[in-house]
Amino acid sequence: MTGPDPRTLAFYDRSAVDYAEKFATAPPRPGLARFIARIAPGGRVLDLGCGPGADAAAMAAAGLSPDPVDASAAMVAFARATHGLPARQAGFDTAWGAATYDGIWASYSLLHAPRADLPALFAALALALRPGGTLYAGMKLGTGEHRDRLDRLYSYVSADELHHWLTAAGLRILDSTTATLTGMAGTADPCIDVLAENPGNA
Repeated sequence: MTGPDPRTLAFYDRSAVDYAEKFATAPPRPGLARFIARIAPGGRVLDLGCGPGADAAAMAAAGLSPDPVDASAAMVAFARATHGLPARQAGFDTAWGAATYDGIWASYSLLHAPRADLPALFAALALALRPGGTLYAGMKLGTGEHRDRLDRLYSYVSADELHHWLTAAGLRILDSTTATLTGMAGTADPCIDVLAENPGNA
């Protein structure tokens, strides 16, 4: 697996404050409340691509133990300073270990990974989930890899592809919904939110 795309990372490093301000009054990410409800109090949760840290802060307020990580040093610094989170710098290619987390929150972060890496990334995340653990993934729907007007690299997926990668990794799909969302670039894009679990021996 490869590390973060330098041009995408450069955008987030120079735009952390603007990004946080733009979404400061936005409603919670789709599925966040349901995800939190599935994790027992004190549960360890990987927030993969935590950005400014709002989602991880909500997890902490709900009594969970978030592990917020982001490849952008500026995003990590913002999450630590603003929310008091134990955020740390790490990329998608990090070794998470086996059965480390009760939940993994990958909210529109893995869409910046190379498409060729996605099956292996989902397999690694499934391995990092404890039995009964929950994974949330938000992605953009489409085909191929493209850069947006902000020079960020995006990998697009179909619902069938995403479901296949998750089930091939040993996860069970709990819910899958689609919506049109508007992000930092200002375009309205079709997206998919999937909630899955490690059936294990829970």
